[in-house]
Amino acid sequence: MKRILLVVITLILAQAVFSQITNTRRWRKTEKDSLNNALLLYEENQYLMALPFFQHILRNHPNEEFIQYSFAKCGLYRSDTHEEAYKYLSAIYAKNKKVDEIDYDVAKAAHFTNHLPEALADVNHYLTKHHLTPEKRAKGELLKRYINNAIYYEAIPTAAKVTNLGDAINTEGEEYVPAITADESTLIFTYSGPNSTGGLVNDLSVADPQGTYHEDIYISRKKDNQFQPAQALTNLNTDGNDAAVSLSNDGNLLYIFRDNTDDHGDLYESHLLGTMYENPSKIKGLVNSYSWDGHCSLAPDGKTLYFSSERGGGYGGKDIYRATLQPDSTWGNIVNLGDSVNSKDNDDAPFIHPDGVTLYFSTTGRSSMGGYDVYRSTMNPVDSTFKKTESLGYPINSTDDDIYFVIGANNKNAYYSSGRSGGKGLKDIYLIDPAFANVKAALCLVKGTVKVDSAGVAAAITVENTSKPAPAPMTVTSAVKDSSGKTSTIKDSTAKAPVAMDNGMGKTNAVYANLMSNSSTGAYLVSLPAGSNYKLTYSLAGQPSQTFTVDATSLTDYSEKINNVLFKGIKAAAEDTSQVARAKRDSLAAVASHTAILIPKNLPDPLVKTTRDNTPQTRYQEKLQSYAGRYGDIKADDLEFRVQIGAFKNADNIIYPNLEGLGKIEKLAPENGITKVVIGSSYKTLRKAHEFNKKVIEAGQSDAFVAIFYKNKRASLEELETLGIFKATK
Repeated sequence: MKRILLVVITLILAQAVFSQITNTRRWRKTEKDSLNNALLLYEENQYLMALPFFQHILRNHPNEEFIQYSFAKCGLYRSDTHEEAYKYLSAIYAKNKKVDEIDYDVAKAAHFTNHLPEALADVNHYLTKHHLTPEKRAKGELLKRYINNAIYYEAIPTAAKVTNLGDAINTEGEEYVPAITADESTLIFTYSGPNSTGGLVNDLSVADPQGTYHEDIYISRKKDNQFQPAQALTNLNTDGNDAAVSLSNDGNLLYIFRDNTDDHGDLYESHLLGTMYENPSKIKGLVNSYSWDGHCSLAPDGKTLYFSSERGGGYGGKDIYRATLQPDSTWGNIVNLGDSVNSKDNDDAPFIHPDGVTLYFSTTGRSSMGGYDVYRSTMNPVDSTFKKTESLGYPINSTDDDIYFVIGANNKNAYYSSGRSGGKGLKDIYLIDPAFANVKAALCLVKGTVKVDSAGVAAAITVENTSKPAPAPMTVTSAVKDSSGKTSTIKDSTAKAPVAMDNGMGKTNAVYANLMSNSSTGAYLVSLPAGSNYKLTYSLAGQPSQTFTVDATSLTDYSEKINNVLFKGIKAAAEDTSQVARAKRDSLAAVASHTAILIPKNLPDPLVKTTRDNTPQTRYQEKLQSYAGRYGDIKADDLEFRVQIGAFKNADNIIYPNLEGLGKIEKLAPENGITKVVIGSSYKTLRKAHEFNKKVIEAGQSDAFVAIFYKNKRASLEELETLGIFKATK
């Protein structure tokens, strides 16, 4: 065992002498092999991987001081072994102060376990040494700063309460990066542990009992105000690392982090289609770079994305940036948030509150108590900059990592992941009562369902700001740092108080946000910041639009409104048609009964009007014309357009005498018992389909419309925008 002893000597340095040196001659072969593996991992700084080996050996040889020391050194890197690490290191330090850096190690363990006076004394002793390298002295100074900050904040605790979220979410593995909807009805998070897809794997993703667990994505929904046992999102989890990052306020957009080794880690997005999140795709635009880009948060209007990145040109380590949605549906105009948020250390995990102006993030810099601490900054509505930054204090922040802070729209409950002692595993997710007495959530949360009869539908919802125009433009000067690191002064003569970003606030009838209700449940949710009036318009093909207004001009705190929208189904709509329409329908039905041939009805539509070229149009046809003008020539794989002229339960005997010569009439495969009837060719662009649709309307089929099929499934115009297929072209 000479090689092992040489490694031992290397690890503790020549002058470090324990009361006894481990004698392995009488050990079992398996124990010798375990020690060999542990020491090799230790040499490679793989402390967490070496820890189980030392832990196993220590059970059988509890009095071996070198094993105690090695276990304790590794235990500094795992929160649930900090107490044991402090016990062993303290005992060794009391016996022998010549062990290399033992005073620093015991100070670090004392800091983790909140023995702060002892920690301060030990780190001060470490810093008195004259032979310290600049790197070691900087390390000691940083630990001393953490200890002093912890002493300060723990002396002035806030009223916040931090509680482990419990067995429904946390396990002996790791749970972290909670992502919530604004109403806290859904929680999605990242898990790593024995249940991870692929099990233990090495760096090449090959099964290896000495490997690590990859990350998976889990989801939990509330029932009776309690999160239910979490379930894996199996369609998103692969044999690689799949980590949840954040959710849009309504939960329809999930951001994911994936590291494919060739890109250092990028951000992806997955859309909720019905009850399932679709396969994720990389975020389009300039957010992803060749550097690590690992966390993001979407503003409530969907037009601003805050994200953290290690790209060059920042203030040091990870920095937080802002991106703006471009007309072509990509993210661009990348701006560093500046030194009021970013530090020379790591700044990560941004979360923009549903009010659109309060930013939470974590940093290892500033006045951190140790590792990552949570901070808050508020946007100046005049120039969209963040100036004042403050720590959330103790007990939200601890001497270990406290990161990925998110909070519900009403400011009542917050969630984050922490490595603090007392958890169920390495990292757990915690519920926080922040007790924000002086921080009001000035917004109105509007939510509900959109249904046809009793079934949820995907309806387009447009939110407009209907307030009077804001005051005249003023010139605002601010210093910003672009993605290359260059700092420049910008004069903005278009800023309007109190406008925050380009969200339509302060502009009459400006579109604040566009969203879709869920195609399965019909659920929708939108957060409306205080200070404006809003109008929500709910649109569904072939139906009259419905509106809902919200006065948020005087809001100073959280408000919630429920608005359930009900569109009439085919049966109910038929009952509302005029007596003339019903008489004509009955007459046509009688003819069909006599001749055994059904002539499709072309009844007057109360929503139909006449255009300048005498082409009748329903409201959907008006929308179609607008979309054709914007996206008419866009093509995509698996995307086709057909002109639909009818839908019947029994389509056996149908004729369209008015459409003869326009094209072949086809009956598509029945869906839910209904057969759709289309005419003409399959078109690759909306413009071609729209032009043919007008000809069909002019031939007397006034209710004809363009049906959209994407990947052999029906889709709406709004869904094509959401998926990024329809995007503005130059």
